[in-house]
Amino acid sequence: MPKPSTPEEIGPFTGFSKSTVSFFRELVRHNNKVWFEAHRGDYDRHVLAPAKSFVVAMGERLKAIAPGLAAIPRVDKSIFRIHKDTRFSLDPSPYKTNLGIYFWEKDMPRRETTGFYVHLEPPELMLGGGMYVIPPTLLERFRRAAVAAKSGGELAKIVAAVKARPGWEIGGEHYKRVPAGYDAAHPNAALLKHAGLWAGRTTSIPESFYTARFVDDCVEAFEPLLPLNRWLAALGARKI
Repeated sequence: MPKPSTPEEIGPFTGFSKSTVSFFRELVRHNNKVWFEAHRGDYDRHVLAPAKSFVVAMGERLKAIAPGLAAIPRVDKSIFRIHKDTRFSLDPSPYKTNLGIYFWEKDMPRRETTGFYVHLEPPELMLGGGMYVIPPTLLERFRRAAVAAKSGGELAKIVAAVKARPGWEIGGEHYKRVPAGYDAAHPNAALLKHAGLWAGRTTSIPESFYTARFVDDCVEAFEPLLPLNRWLAALGARKI
């Protein structure tokens, strides 16, 4: 009789490695199926295994500050797949040359809610939070909330606080003009051009990336972004 399957063992997070970084550097040079299949073991050992451990460790730490976030150590859950969808791309290379890890509101579809994001793309590391794309069903509610007296004032303070943090920026602007029907002179008018609203910081890869301390650094970076996530997460229930 076949042995019953057992849950995958995920070890404690002790940091990523120099091999994690070198894998992606080499993938940039050899972005093809032959090379990837020959180095799949390196991907599994040096990228996927520590990424799963990191997700588990972050999930435990995030319970204290954002207990509603999902931290699922699987590809297509917290870990973004490395294979690209090339059907509508002008770039035929089959693999992403980055590692993306996401922690999102567990009661919502992953791509339609707020969360925290870790993005390794050597030689840089990006940490972020917010909502990368505001779902079309919420975009009008976002705009109305952004210009309402109370919620708009709250959002302005949140955005100002993010911008005051060294190295952090607000992203998501997409449209060239303020939407029709809104006052272009409103203090939050620039936010009405957004199709997403997120905060991010890009740096060189820190030394902590190679140690267990990287979890602490991520939590420290993410915690001040909680007001932004909470404001956005409330869009669906907000009375406007």
